[in-house]
Amino acid sequence: MNYTLHTKTIDLGDGRPVTIETGKLAKQAHGSVVVRMGDTMLLASAVANHDAKDGVDFLPLTVDYREKYAAAGRFPGGFFKREARPSDDEVLVMRLVDRALRPTFPGDFHADTQVQIQVMSADLENMPDSLAGLAASAAICVSDIPFNGPISEVRVARIDGKFVINPTKSALETADMDMMIAGSMDSIVMVEGEMLEVSEDEMVEAIEVAHAAIKVHCQVQLELAEMVGKAFPKREYSHETHDEELRATVKSALYPKYYEAASNGASKEARKEAFSAIKEEYVGTFSEEDLAEKSGLISVYAKEALKEAIRNVVLEEGKRLDGRKTTEIRPIWSEVDYLPTTHGSSIFTRGETQSLTTLTLGTKLDQQTIDGALEKRSDRFLLHYNFPPFSTGEARPLRGVSRREVGHGNLALRALKPVMPSQEDCPYTIRLVSEILESNGSSSMATVCAGTLALMDGGVPIKAPVSGIAMGLISDAETGKYAVLSDILGDEDHLGDMDFKVTGTEAGITACQMDIKVAGLSFQVLKEALYQARDGRLHILNEITKTMSEPAADYKPYAPRIESFDIPTDMIGAVIGPGGKIIQEIQAETETVISIDERDGKGIVEVSASDLAAIQDAVSRIKTIVFPPVIEIGEEYEGKVKSIMPYGAFVEIVPGQDGLIHVSELAWERVEKVEDVLKEGDMVKFKVVGRDPKTNKIKLSRKVLMEKPEGYVERPERSDRGGDRRGGGDRRGGDRNDRRRRD
Repeated sequence: MNYTLHTKTIDLGDGRPVTIETGKLAKQAHGSVVVRMGDTMLLASAVANHDAKDGVDFLPLTVDYREKYAAAGRFPGGFFKREARPSDDEVLVMRLVDRALRPTFPGDFHADTQVQIQVMSADLENMPDSLAGLAASAAICVSDIPFNGPISEVRVARIDGKFVINPTKSALETADMDMMIAGSMDSIVMVEGEMLEVSEDEMVEAIEVAHAAIKVHCQVQLELAEMVGKAFPKREYSHETHDEELRATVKSALYPKYYEAASNGASKEARKEAFSAIKEEYVGTFSEEDLAEKSGLISVYAKEALKEAIRNVVLEEGKRLDGRKTTEIRPIWSEVDYLPTTHGSSIFTRGETQSLTTLTLGTKLDQQTIDGALEKRSDRFLLHYNFPPFSTGEARPLRGVSRREVGHGNLALRALKPVMPSQEDCPYTIRLVSEILESNGSSSMATVCAGTLALMDGGVPIKAPVSGIAMGLISDAETGKYAVLSDILGDEDHLGDMDFKVTGTEAGITACQMDIKVAGLSFQVLKEALYQARDGRLHILNEITKTMSEPAADYKPYAPRIESFDIPTDMIGAVIGPGGKIIQEIQAETETVISIDERDGKGIVEVSASDLAAIQDAVSRIKTIVFPPVIEIGEEYEGKVKSIMPYGAFVEIVPGQDGLIHVSELAWERVEKVEDVLKEGDMVKFKVVGRDPKTNKIKLSRKVLMEKPEGYVERPERSDRGGDRRGGGDRRGGDRNDRRRRD
């Protein structure tokens, strides 16, 4: 054995220990660990370059999370049979870990850093996403990479009224709260989750329970780092060189002017121009030689002076960049039914942020099939968020959906999911698309509000309207002053200490997302932020319900119509038919889309079309197959000719049941070829004239519904064809004999 294995165990007293081991795998990484819970195992590695690239003044951190198909004993789908680009679910886990890790690196550390987490074994009950943050932090802890951690990340769910840390997948299905929470020994750094209209106090209680578990995780990581000889401090580095005299000079010259400009309450563009002009004027006072040497530092110190000025205007005067008070919400206007051909549409504008959201209704066939390494499911509610560069006045290439767009769309989806109707109340597959047309803060919350309006405009019977708000925080550790900001601007997001998004109905919270950039945020401040968010949320809810307060009574004219009904499971095959023949024929003839699903011990049939009469026709045909009418002797029917044989035509008496019209029953005159009278696909009227006493087969006749020709002479049954030809029973033969006699 050429390795030394170090192992630590986390025991939260629930009988499901988590083990962390290092030293066995991936030893050339700067740090690597294997985290195991049950039979779920994650391999996490961390690598960071020693030197930063020239001109880089930020941390180039990449977090990558992948679920290997082999972990669950599966083959990847597709032609190439290997893992490809990450799924949305994997991207969301990457974002969770990145947002938790990023604030814990030193601010002056700028080397390229990569953290990779791979699910190598999955028991499909112990969920790997709740272990990913722990694994990433532990990998860094056992390395020499500079780190102000450790941190950890846990899932906390409320199941049957009790909070559970990292519940199993099956247990999570009954939870009314599902939150991912990350933190360090002394503070919470990230919160994200969904819940069924809970109160602010309940949410804070969940965070407190999670933080208690996180502290245990962090202590075990510190002990593991001590075991492997990688305890703090970490490697030495020097990625920033500063000139304190220049910093003081820049602040002295720019801070007062920035402070004044930040107090004017100007618009986004006007502020941008004012701040830029102040800096340009100051830079113009330097010689070309000084600028060649110091321009980079001047820009850094100018940003510091601007940030301090903006923050102090808020802390000292209670005034924000656009002139609002800390609790004030920007002006709101909204509109529904803006796009004439969509199934629902809305515009929501708050200040300089605008979302145009569309609703599309589809059938079961439009559901999104998720075929991931660890999960297979179908989603009937989709929400997609697009953030084009023109929304912020920028010109940049479009290179597919970004991680940010995936994350913002998922937050809005989680906000609206708790109020979505059941499939029984609304059989549609539902897709919302939010196009962000303007952005200056909180476009994901604009998506929630616009999504609510679009759903109601389209007649989707949601349980309650949902609104959302983004909160901010500016604090001063030295003075103890802080200000919680409602409905933050983009600049307040970048320069503030917290970005806290909360969504909900009038009854309670449905989703949240929080990123904290300062250590040691107290739960008292968190509670204050939540209650201030509630006031803002209800204000926004009141504004959007002025536009529309409840779902429209009916769907839009362009929306497909769907009728759903139950059938016995043993009749599903009869409706589908051999090789799908019957259901395909009904769809083709009625121009409908039909889907059949077995659920809860019964067959669920959905019939959709834009024409209500077509739906009714298809439903009638299906119900006739499932509940066939009694075919009465003497009754008249009309059916389609299904096939032609030399001895007659098979016709559909009722859907799913055919009968034969014998060639002798097609007409009173002799019929030589069935094709002379009928062709496949013809609709024909006929009468049930009896049943064969031996076979019980139904006897059908077309000719009995027709008038007899003049001079018609009854002839024997066609089965005596030999006798017919020899004697006068063949009317046409008899006619020929008569003609011979006359001649």
